[in-house]
Amino acid sequence: MRRWPAPSTASSCIIGTYSIPAAAPVLAATLAAVMTARALGAHIDPLAMATDTSFALADVPPVLLLGLVAAGVAIVIMRLVTGVERLFARSALPAPLQPVVAGLAVGVLALYSPQVLSDGHGALHRQVESAVTLSVAVVFALKILASALSVGSGFRGGLFFASLFLGALLGKLYAAGLAFLLPDATLDPVVAAVVGMGALAVGVIGGPLTMSFLVLEMTRDIALTGLVIACAVITSLTVRETFGFSFSTWRLHLRGETIRSAQDVGWMRDLTVAAMMRTDPPAFPAGGSIGGLRAAFPLGAARVVALVDEAGRYAGLVRVSLAHAAEDPAAPASTLARQQDDMLLPETNVKEAARAFDAARVEELAVVADRAGRRLVGLLSEAHVLRRYAEELDKARRGLGAVE
Repeated sequence: MRRWPAPSTASSCIIGTYSIPAAAPVLAATLAAVMTARALGAHIDPLAMATDTSFALADVPPVLLLGLVAAGVAIVIMRLVTGVERLFARSALPAPLQPVVAGLAVGVLALYSPQVLSDGHGALHRQVESAVTLSVAVVFALKILASALSVGSGFRGGLFFASLFLGALLGKLYAAGLAFLLPDATLDPVVAAVVGMGALAVGVIGGPLTMSFLVLEMTRDIALTGLVIACAVITSLTVRETFGFSFSTWRLHLRGETIRSAQDVGWMRDLTVAAMMRTDPPAFPAGGSIGGLRAAFPLGAARVVALVDEAGRYAGLVRVSLAHAAEDPAAPASTLARQQDDMLLPETNVKEAARAFDAARVEELAVVADRAGRRLVGLLSEAHVLRRYAEELDKARRGLGAVE
């Protein structure tokens, strides 16, 4: 089996787009970190594979199925962390005491095995190389519970290494279960552990290529990395379609954010209605007549006119074409008003604005300073929102810089 000659230990960074300008500083930082670590004697050797990682074509379907299993476990872990977080939030415990209680609980779990506390390569190496026993299943369950208690109670950190460690345990358990159900199965538990490590990490953290390259640098095995990529793609697509979020973006979603990926960070929040709206909307007194509106806005002068009452509060939109087609010019202009309760706020972001247009099924919406005061500050069209969204999304994908 071909192996790479001592590749550098790479650092990974989710940058949302693949481009030479974006990759150059990451590569420079990676080389500097590797050289510094080796100079200080802190270089970590790759995983020692207990067997040659040769595999048959018949091993590919079980590996792909492992990707589906990893996706399901990843979703369970993310929901469990959220559930623990909600339990602590609803409890009577003061916030400073919540991590204390969770720490004591994790300490009790660690009495069974110190691997429950694992946050280093030692436990991972040991589990990849050791035989499958009942202890593996127990450590797997306790580690999931310990991770949920730690993150859910407010400890700093996330699930990066925990997902790698749990993935290795999942892969070994999967191989053991497969061998029990199908005695003729040839999937090596070591191979399953490494593939499971990459797959579960992709399901929780995201970044299929990042995790696949991480496996490559840890094992120096190109063929095994191919299996990891195939399994990671299955896991990523399954989590995306059935759950929709990685762990970090799921937590942002629970806080009301609309971010799903690195490309959404920054510009999605900055591109608001205030940055897109027309700040001098055509306005007309709500108590005026249709004839007066015709005189003030001839055909072609504007598509819609916003009505405002004597206090300057928004009172609806009137299509100029409908005003000119009305039979009674003496009738109040307010009789033609629409969208009296459909409004946008300046701080609404572009994605929420697009949803508002879709829900109202209109082409223009008024922008008010706040819903209580209803003071008219602008007008925004759906076409402009969609055009700006497409422009910024394309800019983010091409890595052309920040939102103007």
